This record gives sequence, C-alpha cells and structure tokens, in this order.
Amino acid sequence: MTFLDALGTRTWLIRLGWASLVANVVLVLTGGAVRLSGSGLGCPTWPHCENGSFVPQAALGVHGAIEFTNRMLTFVLTIVAILTFISAWKSARRELRWLAFWLAMFIPAQAIIGGISVRTHLNPWVVSLHLISSMVIIGLAVVYLVRIDRPLPKPSVLRWAQLVAAAAVLYLGTVVTGAGPHAGDAGREATKYRNGFSPLETAQLHTDFVFLLVGLTLALLITRRSRAIVALFAAEVANAVIGFVQYFSHLPVVLVGFHMLGAALVAATSTWVLLDE
Repeated sequence: MTFLDALGTRTWLIRLGWASLVANVVLVLTGGAVRLSGSGLGCPTWPHCENGSFVPQAALGVHGAIEFTNRMLTFVLTIVAILTFISAWKSARRELRWLAFWLAMFIPAQAIIGGISVRTHLNPWVVSLHLISSMVIIGLAVVYLVRIDRPLPKPSVLRWAQLVAAAAVLYLGTVVTGAGPHAGDAGREATKYRNGFSPLETAQLHTDFVFLLVGLTLALLITRRSRAIVALFAAEVANAVIGFVQYFSHLPVVLVGFHMLGAALVAATSTWVLLDE
C-alpha cells in the first residue's frame, strides 16, 4: 500500500482530523500573540510585508518578525488541509470530502480577512471576524472527527441552545477585547476604546452570557453525564476563572493568552456536545 492509499484509512483520517483541529487552535494562540505583543502592524501592509517585500526587513524589528511568523503558519495549515482533503477523497466518503473541502476553503478566507485587518489598520470588527472564523474552523474540525466513525445525530433543543450561547459568549469576548487596551499595535496602544464601547459594560454582558452558558451546560449534565459535557463544563469553569482574574488584575497578556486558549477549547467542546448523542 502506498502512502497516498494509506491516507484513506481510518487511522490517517483521524490523525489528519486531529492535525486540522490542533493547527487551528495554534493559529488562535499565535494570532493572540501578535495582538498581545502589539505586533498587529509589524508588517504594515498585505500581502507583502513592506515595500514590495514579503519578508520583513530589520527596521521592522521584533514586531515584524512576530507578525511574519504568524503569516507563515498559513503554509502549515495549507499542507494539513491538503493532506486532510486527500485523505477524505481516498476514503471515498462524500460527507468527509465536503467537510474537508470547507476546512480547506477557510484558509484563504482567513488570509484575506487578515489582510483586510492590516489594510484597515486593525479595525476591531475585522479583527474580531478573524478570530471568530478560527472558532468556526475549530468547530468544523470537530464535526469532521465525529463524522469519521458515525453519522451526525439530530441534536436536542437544549444542545442547540448551549451551542448558540457558546457562540454568543465567544463573539462578545471579541467585542470586549476590541473595547480594551490590547489594540494590537504598540504604536496605538494608548487608544483604549477602539470600538467605541465601554469595557466595563461589554465585560458585564459577556459575563451574563457566560452564566447562561454554564447554566445550560449544568442542565445537560443533569439529564445525561458524558465525557463531552464534562469537558465543556470544565473548559467553561476554567476559562471563567481566568476571565475574572485577568479582569481584576488589569488584563496581563499571559492571562489573556490563556483565556484565548480557553475560548478555543469552548468552541471545540461545545461542538462536541452538540454531536454527542
């Protein structure tokens, strides 16, 4: 059996499905590192980094290197996506082919959104779309992994409710970030309310939806305790604790980075719960 033939086996379907999931979680973390280090305009244009060069020059310093490194991760994601699509194609399973296709299509879409965010000087609404797109890809990767071994179920209303609440929590988290001090560019860091909203009020709204999500998850735990629901509840509680600590400690970048990791885990586990029937 050749390597290409082996890609269509269940083992490789699972390996590449996990690779897609992990790679996109890593993208969330590297994107967060760009913003939290003030390197969002480390490469001041797109698709070039600067002055017709794809590679940052020494004058851009560490911020240019950080932003360029994040851009290079696109090529890793592309390789993973291509192999995942080949694996799905070799499996001769139509539903996996379509899921792998959409996983791949999100990569150029993400690159374009990233380019627009740079060209609009880190418009907070565009930057938030960049992160939310990553969360959608993470959820799609979970759907792909579940579909390898079994048909997708028809989720209950309660399971759909928790997914909608999770989506609201994640989106409102981006609004809170857009209202806060981590604008993404060291030269503009003094602009603390970039989307025009109050950090206090948006954080309160975000917290309200977190409580709603936790309540819905507890309701699911009461009706049926499963690994997926327990994992979601653990991710919610851990990220809520990090969120409260980071808020009252004035948003240290390390904690904000962990909060972003927690958001990615919530996106993954909430999708898992939706399909765990």
